Amino acid sequence: MRPLKFSLPRSLACATLAAATLAGCGSSYDPSFSGRRRLQTSAPLINPKRDPSFLAYAVPETELHKFPATRSAEFAVHGIDVSKYQGNIDWEQVRDAGVSFAFIKATEGGDRVDSKFAYNWAAAKAAGVPRGAYHFVYWCRQPHEEIGNFASVVPNEPDALPPVLDVEPTPTSGSCKRTLYREEVLRDMKAMLEQMERHYGKRPIIYSSVDFYQAILHSGALSEYPIWVRSTKYHPQVRYGDRQWTFWQYRSDGRIPGITGAVDQNTFNGSADQWRSWLASTAGLRAGPIATAHKQVDDRAGNKLVEDDPAMLSGAEKSAYERELGAPVPPDSIR
Repeated sequence: MRPLKFSLPRSLACATLAAATLAGCGSSYDPSFSGRRRLQTSAPLINPKRDPSFLAYAVPETELHKFPATRSAEFAVHGIDVSKYQGNIDWEQVRDAGVSFAFIKATEGGDRVDSKFAYNWAAAKAAGVPRGAYHFVYWCRQPHEEIGNFASVVPNEPDALPPVLDVEPTPTSGSCKRTLYREEVLRDMKAMLEQMERHYGKRPIIYSSVDFYQAILHSGALSEYPIWVRSTKYHPQVRYGDRQWTFWQYRSDGRIPGITGAVDQNTFNGSADQWRSWLASTAGLRAGPIATAHKQVDDRAGNKLVEDDPAMLSGAEKSAYERELGAPVPPDSIR
C-alpha cells in the first residue's frame, strides 16, 4: 500500500553498524528521499515494457484476463479485517452475514493503539467470530519497541488466530521519511516475528502489499512464515507468482451487514474442511457452518477492478478512483 526503495547499503559508516536496527542507523529523516524513485526491486522483471521499474507480472500479459480478483468467489471461506475506520461494528450481524474470521488492528509502531481494538476484540469473540490481531510496522522504531507495544495491548489467548505483522512502506509519514533497504528490513522483520512467536506461542503471519513483496520479500524471503497477500485487481498468482499464501485481501470496498461503509474482504486459501483443520490447529476452535448462502457476491466488472495501493496507481487513475461515488480512500492514505 505504500512505496519503498530497495538499494545498496547507505554508507560505510552505517555498514559498520550492521547489528543496529533500521531506526538506529542515522536520522529518521532522509533528506534525499523525495528525489528518489519511490520503489525499485532486485527481483527479475517479467514484463519490463509494461512495468519498467517495478511491479512485474508473474503471468504473460495476454493471460491477465484469466486472473481477475473476482476469482475470490472460487474460495469457500471469507473474512474481513477492520480498524477504527470501520466505526462501531455490530459483530452479531457480521457473523450472520457469513464472515468466518476477522483480523483486527491493534497497534502501530512503538506507541500507537487502535482506539477500537479493545471493543472489537471482545465483541468479535462474544459473537463467535474467530479473530486475530495485527500490528502495523513503523519503520523508525526498533523491533523490540514495536512488538513490546503489540504485546502490551493484545492478550495472549489460546483461541486467538496467529498474530499478524503488517509490513508496508510509509513514504507519506511526516516523521519517518526513510528509504527501506532489503537486508535491514528482513533482519528487523525476523526479529519482530521471532519476538511475536516467543510471546504468543504461534507462528505469526506476514501481511504484505504488492510493492513491498516485490521489493523486499521476493525470492522466498521469510517463506517459513505464512503470508497474507493484498491484490485487489488480480488473483495473487499475477503479482506474487508461485509464493504460497494463506490469506488473500481481495477487496477494500466490500459491504458487510453490521459495518457502516467500506471494509476489506479476505479469503482463506483452502476448502471448508481445510479451514476447519487450520482453525483447530492454530486456535483450538471448531469452525461454524460456512454460510455460502449469505456470501457476498463480488459483482465488480472487470474494467472496475483497481489495484488500490497508491504506489500502483497513476495520478489519473488515483484521482478517478477517489472521485468514484462511494469509493473509500485507499487505506494507507489515512493511516
